[in-house]
Amino acid sequence: MKFALSTLSTAVITVMLMGMSVATSVSANVDDVEPQNDVPAVTVTQIVDADNPLQTGHTAAVQTNTIAPADNKSVINNTATTIHNQSIELKGIELKGIEQKSNLTTLIDPITHKAVDNSYPLEVSSFLSLEQAQNILLQVSPKLAANEAAIAASQFQTDALKTIDNPLVFARVSASAYHVEEDIDLSSLKNGIVNEINNGVDDVIPAPPTTDLPNFGELVGERLPNSYDFNRSGSTTGAGIGVVWPIYTAGRTTALTGASDARTQEAVADSLLDKNELYNTLIERYFKAQLAIIAAYLREDAYDTLQQTDHMAQRLFEEGFISRVDRLEAQSALADAKSESVNANNDARLAMIALQRLLRTDYRIKPTTPLFVSSRPLPDVSYFQDLALSNHPGLQKVAAKRAQAQQLHALSDTGYKPTVMLYGYGQVEKDPSWVAGISATWKLWGGLDKTASLASSNAQIRQADLSEIEVSDNLLLLVEKNWHDVNNAQSRYQALQSNVDLAAEVLRLRQLGLQEGVNTTVDVVQAQTQSLKARTEQAQAANSYVQALAALMQSCGTPLAFNAYLNAADIQLPTLYSE
Repeated sequence: MKFALSTLSTAVITVMLMGMSVATSVSANVDDVEPQNDVPAVTVTQIVDADNPLQTGHTAAVQTNTIAPADNKSVINNTATTIHNQSIELKGIELKGIEQKSNLTTLIDPITHKAVDNSYPLEVSSFLSLEQAQNILLQVSPKLAANEAAIAASQFQTDALKTIDNPLVFARVSASAYHVEEDIDLSSLKNGIVNEINNGVDDVIPAPPTTDLPNFGELVGERLPNSYDFNRSGSTTGAGIGVVWPIYTAGRTTALTGASDARTQEAVADSLLDKNELYNTLIERYFKAQLAIIAAYLREDAYDTLQQTDHMAQRLFEEGFISRVDRLEAQSALADAKSESVNANNDARLAMIALQRLLRTDYRIKPTTPLFVSSRPLPDVSYFQDLALSNHPGLQKVAAKRAQAQQLHALSDTGYKPTVMLYGYGQVEKDPSWVAGISATWKLWGGLDKTASLASSNAQIRQADLSEIEVSDNLLLLVEKNWHDVNNAQSRYQALQSNVDLAAEVLRLRQLGLQEGVNTTVDVVQAQTQSLKARTEQAQAANSYVQALAALMQSCGTPLAFNAYLNAADIQLPTLYSE
């Protein structure tokens, strides 16, 4: 049971232009073929994988099969010479693809044992072809899921900015309660009033000396308190609706949206770069596992042969035909072969674990697609160079950087242009009050220096243009290097076939010579070593061809085109596992 990562990203950005200039920084993504040479029958020892979860026992069973040549020709195809593991039976495990449940759940990563939200279960067979592994990789890679989240976030930001110059309608509702209590001192005010009244009366009505008039100031002062206790409480309510509409922003909105969209394109280019790199890593680990499995079987084959040699040496020693030194040499060679076989089996397990980690399963992944070589020549290097210039995401990233710089230039160019807005507000009550109007604002001085901003954006555009030239040159050179690597590996594999044929024939003659007493056990061991070396080197050449072809497809920006060459290959090496 595996899980696939799903991205549910949300991002909301609310931006309002309120009559002022906005500036932002943009951060700088089939013809017939000739048969090969003759090869003898090959004896292969099959090792049942003890880690297979379907097996009840934990001991490895050993079984030997013989692959006979068909009409003494060495065109090895996947259908005729695939090594089948007879001891392993598939009991209900099959690749079901991606089966998404109705609801996303939280699952545990089998490697790190961390909880991963927004995921769904995925049934994965332990027997996978390369194409199946590629499909699984897209679903289980945390790096790709993180990139998808980044793309989604950038897209949501762009969507949010698209409504930045739409009318903004808002409502205001208020309710308040108040209580005011204060002791106000009125004595100074009272004295001032009394004095003013007395002075005013004296000026208006001069009193005769014999007449006593009332003191008007004191009469008024008696009615005025020396202090006043102010105590009020109550509540108020209010409601209103307003609107703000930026009808002209001098292109700022378009520049902001364009810059955000260019950042999305850069995130897409980065995601493609990571995806192509992961495809290449998968091919590297997948076929390294196949090579390690072949090496393990070749070591087992050599060990089986030396067991027969050792048995024959024992009989010849007992009959007195060979010396004790020859007998001990045979025993020593057998011990070395056993040690090398154990090491090769451990290397194969390690290679399968590396593939398992990449596909994030808690069980071994058994590759079913064989190593291959095509005897047909590749198209001219210019074909692949044109593919690279058209498809490589590195150039797409440079183009996204240039688009961001262009939008920054457009934004900087609006520095002294006005912003025009319509606005209105009305109260919702019995006798409502309202206000409406239009406003225009200009930046007269201050803020970012427009000249420096334009110079900066022009420099970034020039940087992007020069980067495009550099990236294109590097891509063309990389494609040519990878193209030559593929041709060299193809030539190397074909040249090694004569070594394989020679070593096999020498081994056969040395074994016959040992039976006849003409050759010694040392001769047989040396011949066996040369045969093992030749067959191993040829398998390594096949792996070099595959890895170089994968690198070529990645440098062209078309990593999945590798599958077309795989399906059209006319030479396929044996493989242990089959679907």
